Amino acid sequence: MRVLVAGASGVLGRQLVPRLAASGHHVIGMARRPRASLFTTPNVEMVTADALNRAALTTVVQMAAPDAVVNLLTAIPARPNPRRLAKQFWLTNRLRTEGTRNLLAAATASGVQRVLAEGLAYAYDPDCSEPADEEQPLWQRPPRQFAPVVEALVELERQTRDAGGLVLRMGHLYGRGTIYAPDGFFVQQVRSGAVPLVRGGSAVFSFIHVEDAAAAMVAALEHDVVGVLNVVDDAPTPITDWLPALAALLGARQPRYLPKAVVRLAVGGWGLAFLSRLRGANNARARESLNWLPQYSSSRQGFEHDLGPHSLATSGARARQAT
Repeated sequence: MRVLVAGASGVLGRQLVPRLAASGHHVIGMARRPRASLFTTPNVEMVTADALNRAALTTVVQMAAPDAVVNLLTAIPARPNPRRLAKQFWLTNRLRTEGTRNLLAAATASGVQRVLAEGLAYAYDPDCSEPADEEQPLWQRPPRQFAPVVEALVELERQTRDAGGLVLRMGHLYGRGTIYAPDGFFVQQVRSGAVPLVRGGSAVFSFIHVEDAAAAMVAALEHDVVGVLNVVDDAPTPITDWLPALAALLGARQPRYLPKAVVRLAVGGWGLAFLSRLRGANNARARESLNWLPQYSSSRQGFEHDLGPHSLATSGARARQAT
């Protein structure tokens, strides 16, 4: 199958493209900037196009002649600021709405048979404590900084469903290239003791390792499933459990408990909601309909693999070899 991956140079794209090629697909990776040397895997070619330029994008898709399109279009900053989230995600929101519209129009004109898109599984309405299944609504009255993100996700899902496609709602991505990587922004913050726990907060996180997210995307190409699916691990975990465990794994001091008012002053309404209100998600439907299982069943297992002593020792050895 010829598969066009729009957003191939992003965190998930860099994991997905070689997996697709290893599974026997011919992959056309699309990025906004020339990235010819990004992948050295056979059966992978790179093309350049701006998804917001409809004419240029249509030309690229027509020339690629794909059987399937995977929409990973984002422009997420490496150092997110919860107080400036709406501004930082302005381009991502455009890519998820206008970019998706352009991509789907080009795909339809080229006779594409299969469309996948990346969504979010941590945008569910937090008014219920049970892990959300796919029938639950996305956040109805989100914090002001997060509201444009939710609006863009709703539009992305509507367009993808209307095209007969499938949206994979990803949990909090961790692993190589993410904010939870050894050199990632969030891990740096935890190491410095800058991430608090909120007194009275009850945020539940559903993580997914970026390798497991890519594996789910590959599986989705091989199954005729439409609509939305939660791609998360098996263990929705309260932040009061996973954050102290992560700090201990990193050898950092344990996070402090702070009142909600103090946290709001420091990181704003969205930052407070992120630390105290998020809702976990249920992956049962994805496991069954895609015949997919996450390699890392919990974030504790995945963090230990990525950030534990063995991982750090391996990284140090590689650095010494490089010098």
